[in-house]
Order: sequence, then C-alpha cells, then structure tokens
Amino acid sequence: MNHAEFLEAVGKRAGVPATEATTVVGATLTTLAERVSGGEARHLAMRLPEELRGYLHKNVDFAEQLDLVEFLNEVGVRAGTEDDDRTAEVARAVLTTLREAVSAEDLKGLESELPKDIRRLLHPLDRGIGG
Repeated sequence: MNHAEFLEAVGKRAGVPATEATTVVGATLTTLAERVSGGEARHLAMRLPEELRGYLHKNVDFAEQLDLVEFLNEVGVRAGTEDDDRTAEVARAVLTTLREAVSAEDLKGLESELPKDIRRLLHPLDRGIGG
C-alpha cells in the first residue's frame, strides 16, 4: 500500500478529506509509537510508505504505558478532533488501515506490545472501507 492509498483508505473509513486524513494518521501513528518499544516502532516504520515513517520515529526505546482512554486523549489532542467518539472513530480508521498495510507477522509483533483495549482498535467489527 502506498502513501496515497493509505490516506485514501483512512479518509474513506473516517469520512474525512485527504488533508484531514493526513492529520489523523500523524496523530494516531505518533501516539502509537509512544506506546510501543523503539524497536517495534522502527520495525513497523519500515513496513509503511516512506512518507509515514517519521510519525513512528522514537528517540527512546521504552514504551509509555497508556490505557485506551489515555491513548485516545493523546490522539484527540494531536488530531484536534472534537469529541471522544470521533477520536475513537478516526484512530480506528488509521489502525485498521495499518493492519491491512502490514503482514500478519508484523501485526502480531505490534499487538504483543499493546494492551487489550487498544488492540481492539485494530479489529473493528463490520468495518470495511466506506462502511
């Protein structure tokens, strides 16, 4: 999946134009990078289009412990989303697209570092593109 396809998929899932998709992708991936180890963030970055890799850059190797509420709070502040439900919707759109962009093995490595409540954002129920 290339950069434009990634943004298009996020935009369709979240119901946002490409310019806003860029913002929510950056907010979600930056927050995700804080939540996983530096090694996992670097590994994941190499699986994504070059334009998205900077969002997963980390200067430290440890993972910040965040629960789902804190994770969504951080995404919401960075993305400028208006409420918790909207933040969850856009974060889910980004993480669902991320899930499709990486291999099953890469996804397993990512999930191993995430708490169960955040892992659920990677596997929404009945959420295809546009629906």
